[in-house]
Amino acid sequence: MLAPVGWTGLGQWAFVLAAFAGLVLGVWQIDRQRRGRPVSRAGIAAVVVGAVWALLQAALGPHAPVALLADMARNLAWLLVVYALFARDGRHESVAPVRPVLIVLAVVELLQVALLVLDWRFAAFPVARAMIFQIAVMLRLLVITGALVLVHNLYAGAMTAQRSAVRWTCAALAVIWGYDLNFYTIAYLVRGTPAELVSLRALAALLGVALLAAGAVREQTTGRFSPSRTVAFQSLSLLVIGGYMLVMVGVAQSIAWAGGSATMLTQLGFVFASSVLVLALMPSGRLRGWLNVMLSKHFFQHRYDYRAEWLRFNATIGRGGARGPGGMTSGAGDTVPLHTRVIQAVADITDSARGALLMPADSGELVLAARWQWPTLDVPAQGLDAAGAAFFETHGFIVDLDEVRGGIDHRGEAQATPVWMIEEEAVWALVPLLHFDRLVGLVVLGRPAVARQLDWEDFDLLRVVGHQLASYIAENNGQLALLEASRFDEFNRRIAFVMHDIKNLASQLGLLARNAQRHADNPEFRKDMLVTLSNSADKLNALIARLSRYGAGNVEQLAAVDAVAVAQALAGRWPHGASGAQVVVTVHDPCTIMANRETLEQVLAHLVQNAIDASPARQSVRVELRSEALHGCIDVIDTGTGMSAEFVRNNLFKPFVSTKAGGFGIGAFEARELVHAMRGRLDVESREGLGSRFSVRLPLAAAAALSPPYSQQDVA
Repeated sequence: MLAPVGWTGLGQWAFVLAAFAGLVLGVWQIDRQRRGRPVSRAGIAAVVVGAVWALLQAALGPHAPVALLADMARNLAWLLVVYALFARDGRHESVAPVRPVLIVLAVVELLQVALLVLDWRFAAFPVARAMIFQIAVMLRLLVITGALVLVHNLYAGAMTAQRSAVRWTCAALAVIWGYDLNFYTIAYLVRGTPAELVSLRALAALLGVALLAAGAVREQTTGRFSPSRTVAFQSLSLLVIGGYMLVMVGVAQSIAWAGGSATMLTQLGFVFASSVLVLALMPSGRLRGWLNVMLSKHFFQHRYDYRAEWLRFNATIGRGGARGPGGMTSGAGDTVPLHTRVIQAVADITDSARGALLMPADSGELVLAARWQWPTLDVPAQGLDAAGAAFFETHGFIVDLDEVRGGIDHRGEAQATPVWMIEEEAVWALVPLLHFDRLVGLVVLGRPAVARQLDWEDFDLLRVVGHQLASYIAENNGQLALLEASRFDEFNRRIAFVMHDIKNLASQLGLLARNAQRHADNPEFRKDMLVTLSNSADKLNALIARLSRYGAGNVEQLAAVDAVAVAQALAGRWPHGASGAQVVVTVHDPCTIMANRETLEQVLAHLVQNAIDASPARQSVRVELRSEALHGCIDVIDTGTGMSAEFVRNNLFKPFVSTKAGGFGIGAFEARELVHAMRGRLDVESREGLGSRFSVRLPLAAAAALSPPYSQQDVA
C-alpha cells in the first residue's frame, strides 16, 4: 500500500490531469459552438468549473476553503446540466415537478457556505469543527442522493430511440456522483477524508471527463426528452440507493468497530469488491431482462403509458393531414391514406421510423399495399406467399426478425417468413392484422435507431393495436364495396337511358322499314328515308362514342394463337404514335397460347395505349414475349410516370376510377376480366417515376391439357 505522501502525490497528478482534460474538452466544445454545432452551454460551463475545481484540489488540497467552494460550484454546475437536459427542446413545462427538486438541492448545497463561515468562526473548538464537518458531509450526501435520482429518471424516462442523446452525460454524472456517494459515506463514518479516497476521487473525475468527451465525439443528434412516470422511477431509485447506503453504513461501521491497523484497507477492499460485483452483475442480459420483466409486470408501472399510447394512436388514425415538425398536421390537401396511417400507428409504438403494409390479394398471397417513409424497400410482386399468409392468419404470431436470423423458431415462423425479409437487415418485425380470425394485413416494421429485443409487453400492445387496426381496414373495405355498388347502380341507371335511346332508334328504323314496303317507289319518301337513316346513324355513333370502345369479346371460343404475330400486328398500329411513341416487340421465346384472338388484341391494345399515354413524348413502349413454365407471358413495359402501390392496390382495377378526363374508368378492370375469362392472369409491377410492367399470362397451347387454369378470383 502507498504511503500517505505517495497517495497525495498520485492524487495531485490525477487532479492536474483531470483539470487539463477538462479545459481541453471545454475549449473544444466552445470551438464547436462557434462553428454552429449544437452544444450545451450548461455542459461547457460545468466542464470548465470542474477543471478549475480539480486544479484547486491539486494546488491547495481538499480541505482548503477555496477548494471546498469550488466543490460546491461544481455540484451546482452539474445540477444545472441536469435541468438543461430535462428542459431540452423547450419541453421543461412537461417536467415541472423537476424544478422544485433542483431548487431544493441547490439551496442545500449553498448551505455549505454557511458551514464554511461557522468552521472559520469556531476554528479554535475541535468538537464544534467535528460536528460542522459531519453536518457538511450529511448535506452533501443528501444532495448527491437526490442528484442520482434525477439522473436515473433522466435516462430511464427518455424514449428508447432517444437515449443516445443523454447516455454519455448520464454515465459521466453517475461515475462522478456515484463515487462521491461512497466517498462521503466513508468520510461520515470515519469522520475524515482519507488521502487514498481523495486520490481515487481524482481518477473518478478524470473518467467522467473521458465519458463526456466520448459522448461529444459520438453525438449525432440533439434528441428529445420524453418525461417518465416520475413517482414509480423515483420510488425505485430511492429504494435502491437507500438500501445501498444502509448496507454500506452497516458494513463499514462493523469494520470500524472491529478496529485494528487493517481497518482502512478493509474498508477500501469492501468498496472495491462491492463495485466489482455490481459491474459484473449489471451487464448480465439474462439478469437485467428477468428483473425488468418481474418489476414491470408485477410491481412497478409498465413500460408504456397506455393512456398516452392510446391518445397518440387515435390521433394518428383519426387525422387526415400529414404530421410535420413538432407533431403539427398539415392541411387537407396533404391527406394521408388510411393504409399509411395504419403503418405509422404501429411504428410509433416501437419507435420505428419506417414501415410497409402487405395486404391479401384475391388468390391468397400478400402484396405491397402501402409504405411509410421507406421508399428504398425492394418488395417483390408477391411479398408473402399464400402458405405464409395462412401461418399468420392461423397463429397471429408477431415475428421478431432478429430471432429468426439467429436461428430461433418458436412456431414455424422461420419457414413462413420469405427470404427477402430475412436478407433485408432493415426489416425488424412483422405484425399481423387480424379481424375475426381473418388476416387483413401484415405490417412490416423497419429497424428503429436503437434496436432492442421485443418483450411480452410489446407483443401484448402490438397484438391489441393490430386487432383494432384490422377492424378499421375491414370497415374501410366495406365502405369501398358499398361505394362501388352504388357506382354500379349509377352506371345501370345511365345504361337504362342508353337502352331507351336505342329503343327509340330501333322503333324509328322499324317504322321506316315497314313504310318502305309501301312507298319505296316514291322519290320524296326515298329522300326522307335517307335523311332519317343519316340522323339515326349519327345518333348511334354519338351513343357509341359515349360508351367504352371495347366489347366483351367471345372468350368462350379459345384456340391456339400465335401471340408473336398478334403483338407484331398490334405494333404496326403505332409506327410512331400520335405522340411520337414507338412500340417495340421483343421475342425471347416462341409463344403460342390458348386464347381468343380478337379478345387478346383488345386487351393488348388497351395496355399499349395506356403505356403510350403514360410515357413521355417519343418514348418507346416495349412488348416482350417469353415462356414461363406452362404459360406464355406478354409484358407491356413503359418508362412513364408509374403508379404508387396504393393506387395499384386500391384504384387501378376499380371500375369508375379514371385518371383521364371523361373516362369511364373501366378499361383496366375490363382487361383483367377478359384475361381471367381466357383462363389467364394479369399482373402489375409499377414504381413511381420509373414506369410500369403489365404481364399477361395465358396457358401455352402445347401444355393446355396439363396447365391448371388460374382462378377467376386471381388478382394482380
